Amino acid sequence: MWRWRHEFDHRKLRARVRQLREQRGWSQEQLAERSDLNRSYVGEIERGRVIPSIVTAQRLAHALQLNAAGLLARGEQIEQQRTARGIDLAALAC
Repeated sequence: MWRWRHEFDHRKLRARVRQLREQRGWSQEQLAERSDLNRSYVGEIERGRVIPSIVTAQRLAHALQLNAAGLLARGEQIEQQRTARGIDLAALAC
């Protein structure tokens, strides 16, 4: 049986959720209302403090008008860009 919480890198999801929410000009509260979640829980997901269940990820995807695969599609790329920026900033600091 596939284990969502153990095999999925939730950093990708949190990056994607925040990116898509901000692209739409939505607040965390607006996304929470559209996905039938608590606003503070959406914030915790975006900060990586909680790992959402697959049901929660599906609710977020539906609210963002995507399927679950679409929600996860670019999360890895976003995380790589953030890592690269961190490396670039570290090089400038030297």
